[in-house]
Amino acid sequence: MLALKVNNEYARLRAVLFGTAQSNGPIPIDENCYDPSSLTHVLAGTYPTESDMQNEMSSVMAVFHKYDVSVFRPSLIENCNQIFARDIAFVIDNKFIKSNILPDRANEYQALGTLLAEINSEHIIELPEDCHVEGGDVILCDDYIFIGVYSGSDYSDYITARTNLNAAKAIQKLFPQKIVKTFELRKSNSNPLENALHLDCCFQPLGYGKALVHDRGFLSDEDYDWLLSFFGKENVFVATAKEMSQMNCNVFSISENVVISEQNFTRLNTWLVANGFTVEEVPYAEISKQGGLLRCSTLPLNRD
Repeated sequence: MLALKVNNEYARLRAVLFGTAQSNGPIPIDENCYDPSSLTHVLAGTYPTESDMQNEMSSVMAVFHKYDVSVFRPSLIENCNQIFARDIAFVIDNKFIKSNILPDRANEYQALGTLLAEINSEHIIELPEDCHVEGGDVILCDDYIFIGVYSGSDYSDYITARTNLNAAKAIQKLFPQKIVKTFELRKSNSNPLENALHLDCCFQPLGYGKALVHDRGFLSDEDYDWLLSFFGKENVFVATAKEMSQMNCNVFSISENVVISEQNFTRLNTWLVANGFTVEEVPYAEISKQGGLLRCSTLPLNRD
C-alpha cells in the first residue's frame, strides 16, 4: 500500500499525483470557462494548444525523474481537461480527502482508480455534500492548515468561489490537533487581476521560513498583515497583481531548498536564488493561461 504523509508544502517530495494534458478536449466556449484567465485567452484567441501543454508537463516530469520522485498519473478521460490534479483531492497527514468540486468536473475523480487502489480505504475521506472545497484552497504549514474561503451571501454568483466555511469547519473537526486558519479571498468571474481562484494563487509557504504572497488576493488587509507577521516581512516575496495573475505564487517545492518555477518569473526566480533556493526553471506559461500553474497540477502524496 502507498503510505500517505504530507504535513507541509516543502518537505522532501517522495510521491506525487501529476495531471495530464493528453486528450485535453476542444477549446471551451466562453460560457463554459471556469475562471477569468481561461475566459480572457478564449476571447483573445490565445488559449493554449494541447501539444504545447503536453510539452510543458513533460518538462516537469523530467524534474521529478531527476529527483527520484514516484509519479502517479490519472487514467485518461477522452476530451477532458485533467491537468489540475490539485483541485480534485488533497492529502493532510495520512488522509486522502476527496474534494467537492464543480459538478461538471466530478468525473475527474473517477480517473484516480489506480491510485486509490494503492491507498488504505480507511484513509480515504469524503466530506459532507455541503462542504465545498478544492485542494488549491488548502495549504499545509506543519501545525497550521490554511484554508482559502469565500463566505459572501453572493457565493453562488461566483464560479470562482470554490471553498466554503463548512469545509473549513469539517477539516478542523477531522484534525483537532491542527490549527485551521481561514482567509477570505477576493473573487471575480471576469478579471484575472482581481481574482484569487484559490489560496495558492495568492499565497504559498516555502522552505527556510519564506513565503510568496499577493496582498490584494485577500478581502481583508488583516489577513495579509497576519501573514507578514507570521513569516516576517523580510521573508516574504510580495507579488504584484500581474504576477499573481500569471501564477507567480503557484510554484512547487521538491524539498526545502528546491523549487520548480516558471522560467519567465524573472523577479521571483532571482529572489529565490538570492535566498538560497535551487530553482528548477520550466516552461509553463501556456498552462498558466488556464488560471493554474505548478502547484495546481500536482497533488503530493508523500513528503519526508
